[in-house]
Amino acid sequence: VQLQASGGGLVQAGGSLRLSCAASGRTFSSYAMGWFRQAPGKEREFVAAISYSGGVTKYADSVKGRFIISRDNAKNTVYLQMNSLKPEDTAVYYCAAQGPLQAGTDKYDYWGQGTQVTVSS
Repeated sequence: VQLQASGGGLVQAGGSLRLSCAASGRTFSSYAMGWFRQAPGKEREFVAAISYSGGVTKYADSVKGRFIISRDNAKNTVYLQMNSLKPEDTAVYYCAAQGPLQAGTDKYDYWGQGTQVTVSS
């Protein structure tokens, strides 16, 4: 599975961005998908995840109520709608795919290249 993240950019605090992650290769609908982020000088952290069918979602407490993860299996794409952005959301955002064998773990099999999100105050 190859993953290509896009949609990052510079936005003012309180604004919105939508990230996309396009997948190619093996059957996209077989994979749970996740978004992670890494700010300068910090470790990578979990942001959100969605099950292979889209029926189950999970969020980090820091983004709950502001971010929405969704997927379109017909387009092999997962999205992260980010609203009410804060300067502390500034980071490189990565999408990742989790195969069935990793279900229930925090391990992901494939990673995209990352897209920069910068939120100005």
